[in-house]
Amino acid sequence: MSDTTKKLRHGGDIDAATERFGHPSGGWLDLSTGINPVPYPVSEIEQHIWQRLPTASDEAALIDAARGYYRVPEHAGILAAPGTQAIIQWLPTVPETCRVQVIGPTYEEHAASWRAHNHTVEIIDDIDIADADVVIVVNPNNPNGRVIEPDALLHTARRLSGRGTLIVDEAFADVRPDISVTSETGTGTEGLLILRSFGKFFGLAGLRLGFAIGSETAIGKLKRLLGPWAVTGPALQIGTRALRDLAWHEQTRTRLANDALRLDAILTKAGMDFVGGTLLYRLFRSDDAPSIYEALGSAGIMVRKFDCDPTWLRFGLPGRETDWARLETALRTRR
Repeated sequence: MSDTTKKLRHGGDIDAATERFGHPSGGWLDLSTGINPVPYPVSEIEQHIWQRLPTASDEAALIDAARGYYRVPEHAGILAAPGTQAIIQWLPTVPETCRVQVIGPTYEEHAASWRAHNHTVEIIDDIDIADADVVIVVNPNNPNGRVIEPDALLHTARRLSGRGTLIVDEAFADVRPDISVTSETGTGTEGLLILRSFGKFFGLAGLRLGFAIGSETAIGKLKRLLGPWAVTGPALQIGTRALRDLAWHEQTRTRLANDALRLDAILTKAGMDFVGGTLLYRLFRSDDAPSIYEALGSAGIMVRKFDCDPTWLRFGLPGRETDWARLETALRTRR
């Protein structure tokens, strides 16, 4: 099957896990994604929000909250979409057929989306040699957490300026605000486009909310493609509230940092070696990774394996104490 038609494997596919391992007696513990297991608390949505179309003022409130949270300059453009995946799907329809380079290995949907629209896509491993019409980098990277420092990203954006675009997918940058380059978008960096995901850090992936940030020209083109009412009224309201909750942001980063260290200790004790990751997921390696994957799946615990390296396993964070205990028991008792 060709690269443009094969089904990509993602985390969170409970149906596929059930088909492979059956229905676990205790239900599935899904550690296969990088989604915060302790979500932002969602209060009741007023009935009228469900009944009417989203208003311009609803969207403006969300954009204002996002501009503050992501530190987007006033002269830069920003749009809200039903998840960054929707933006990833739309981006390849904007330019004529072109050369694309993706810094990899990374989230496979980027390359697949551009290939599906007949662009020439090359996977490279060093941003310093990037030289294409479109260059894509996930920062911090999924799955290994590799970080490219802002200076290197901005240098590349300026080097490509006028002839190419640097797309930086900052889906997991909420836990590392210091590496974000959103504050550099707009005037002087016309070729810089940033993607931000809401659902991962806030633990509300089902809300389907994401943002694109860049020059007003680039954002204007994307807005026309997305059309009106791209984001639902409930998502606008919940997103606005969550993005403005500064106390929750700080408390969550502290909790995630502690939980990431706790997970590292458990996996190291189980004989695996740390490769990298972010505060939302940890990548470990083991020569026994296939058997560990099978043992955990048989115990009703989903983790992420990779075709590019069969020794890798990626673990999301458990949420409840019972989840932590379940993971430790499964690792300790596996055969």
